[in-house]
Amino acid sequence: MLLTGFPAGMLACNCYVLAPHAGADAIVVDPGQRAFAALRRILDENRLTPAAVLLTHGHIDHIWSAQKVGDTFGCPVYIHPEDRFMLSDPIRGFGPRIGQIALGALFREPRQVVELDRDGDKIDLGGITVTVDHAPGHTKGSVVFRVDRASGFGAKDGSDSGIGGVPMAFTGDTLFKQTVGRTDLPGGSGRDLLSSIVGKLLVLDDDTLVLPGHGESTTIGLERRTNPFLEGLT
Repeated sequence: MLLTGFPAGMLACNCYVLAPHAGADAIVVDPGQRAFAALRRILDENRLTPAAVLLTHGHIDHIWSAQKVGDTFGCPVYIHPEDRFMLSDPIRGFGPRIGQIALGALFREPRQVVELDRDGDKIDLGGITVTVDHAPGHTKGSVVFRVDRASGFGAKDGSDSGIGGVPMAFTGDTLFKQTVGRTDLPGGSGRDLLSSIVGKLLVLDDDTLVLPGHGESTTIGLERRTNPFLEGLT
């Protein structure tokens, strides 16, 4: 399988590309500011065609290039309905300082928007099965996207092989390596964030690869053992 990512924009939001193999349809997760050029290179080098853009939440650093990517490649953009308003008004959801920086940038909804309105729903995108877990706390519409080890990425003999045999969770700004998402922005809730982490993430297998919205990847097991914000949580 193919999994790659890069930090985009001034807030270094991780944009991810996931595909079964080169020459296939691909999923793009959180294309942020100035993500399009780097994303286009990855797609061209691997002969990939975006099947969908998945947004973990609506903050401006995660959705900045979503409309451009979706409309350029003619693919749908998926977002939770609680955060949909930020596609056209991201400043309202992020705060005044970012609003000043982004002043003059015009945002509009992509032509195709699909609302992620069912917690635990499974969607098939380009041959990849993605489970959508509503995980409010950082924003009301934050979600976690999970791809499990049985999603067609094993070796040809059916055994697990490399990263293809490892379950993955794209956690956005809910869980990071040794920290958790902030909750002081509009729509944030510390109680909801911890509840989401306990109910949606700490129930996953220890080897689940955590692919956060910023910073380095980690695993559920490592965060369970070393993340100071998760001490005492079960």
